Amino acid sequence: MKNAVVKGLALSMALGMLFSVTGFAEDGYKDTLTWGQGADVTSMDPHQGKETPAVEVTDQIFDTLTVVDAETGELQPQIAESWEQTSDTCYQFKIRQGIKFHDGSDLTAEDVKFSLERAKNSAAVSYVADFIDNVEIVDDYTVNVNLVAPYAPALRNLSVPFTAIVPKAVVEADEEAFKLHPIGCGPYKFVEWKQGDSVKLEAFDDYFGGTPATKNLVMKVIPEAAQRTIALETGEIDLAYDILPNDISKIEENADLTLYDAPSLTCYYISMNMNKEPFNDERVRTAINLAIDRQLLIDTIACGAGQAADAIIAPAVYGYYSPGEYEYNPEKARELLAEAGYENGFSTSIWVNDNQTRIEACQAIQAMLMDIGIDCSVEVMEFGSFIQATSNGEHDMGYFGWVTSTTDADYTYYSLEHSSQQGAAGNRTFLADDEVDALIEEARTSTDEEVRLNAYEELAKKLFEINNNAPIYYSNITAGSSNKVENFVMDPIGYHKLDKVKVAE
Repeated sequence: MKNAVVKGLALSMALGMLFSVTGFAEDGYKDTLTWGQGADVTSMDPHQGKETPAVEVTDQIFDTLTVVDAETGELQPQIAESWEQTSDTCYQFKIRQGIKFHDGSDLTAEDVKFSLERAKNSAAVSYVADFIDNVEIVDDYTVNVNLVAPYAPALRNLSVPFTAIVPKAVVEADEEAFKLHPIGCGPYKFVEWKQGDSVKLEAFDDYFGGTPATKNLVMKVIPEAAQRTIALETGEIDLAYDILPNDISKIEENADLTLYDAPSLTCYYISMNMNKEPFNDERVRTAINLAIDRQLLIDTIACGAGQAADAIIAPAVYGYYSPGEYEYNPEKARELLAEAGYENGFSTSIWVNDNQTRIEACQAIQAMLMDIGIDCSVEVMEFGSFIQATSNGEHDMGYFGWVTSTTDADYTYYSLEHSSQQGAAGNRTFLADDEVDALIEEARTSTDEEVRLNAYEELAKKLFEINNNAPIYYSNITAGSSNKVENFVMDPIGYHKLDKVKVAE
């Protein structure tokens, strides 16, 4: 067993970089930063709202035990002051003293225990925390996190916003009120949520990491990416997330704007509901994969900003293995459909949320499926309704985007492929395969890197045969800003932190 201890001088240096006190922006800077995103928050409860549009807001309100630096990818302490791995299945965390929640109460070990166990028991996000057996309170500012089994990504999982620390007393007193008026210990406190329209936040003066650079944050819901670009050009917003590929050149050519563009950890893919015919037939699922011209989608819909996917985790993720490229072969697809008894094709649908790029991708896929005899309608849904309905398994096929938030393959494979995670947790193909489960469990419980990587290699090959999902492409992550915006750092996961950002008048 290797003992992992994080404390002392290195810790202080990390904290100095991470939590430098900035104070409110000085004269010459705006007191409000406004950003636009494509969908509304699904839930203000961090143990429920795991979708990126939710976390882009709640990550300003809540903090976690550990945090990953967006620029370096390095793990750093946040609420935890230090930690020590005392055995293969136990981490002891020292909690930073003096942290205040937004209601003025102190954060203690009781809140940490409550929060981690609440995340573990949440149907929506349990896959991030169910490596935890229990949390034991040692004293007011020390906890032992006991694991079910050895788990290599434990510290990175505890940096995921879905494991945020919430105030036990507030949640227990009125959980429904907390969901509508969240209270965290992060840099910004909640002010107002006009559902479908906007969210307002205000700087928390007592934030332990230092007073935020800008007093107020406003998130505006602007579903159409082209409208977000226009809002950026007119100055209605200071930041725009998820720039439409067609609009990238507009921002690049505008001397008043800045484009942020980098490979992300996101894969776009189609889930086929194996509880419904004909998607319970492997030949049909394989035919659909063969019918999709991935490079054409990238060249047209994504304007070249992406890479054809051969697995549901991106190449930058630990544990990625390429099982081989998906070939584009409509003729072979038709043969497989005929073998499965669908020589005349069949009718089905693909559901997608109201994101213009995703809708256009589905419309292109619709035409590709028609070419092999599948009559596929495209059903566009509001984001929250889309998530709920697909969690319930009401879909035939669904078009999704998934970001590997921990940069470790377990985060994605366990959630999207393990039989215990069907529905809301992420497995919306409703796959239940003993061999798949065994490989996922072997990889997640071993601390031997070679064992983990070998398991992920076999898993990638197995999933390439099952074809329950159709990986489409790995995207680039984009954002645009006014040149007056300073200190914005784009997070490759998409959870952009804004407490250091300020905007010149």
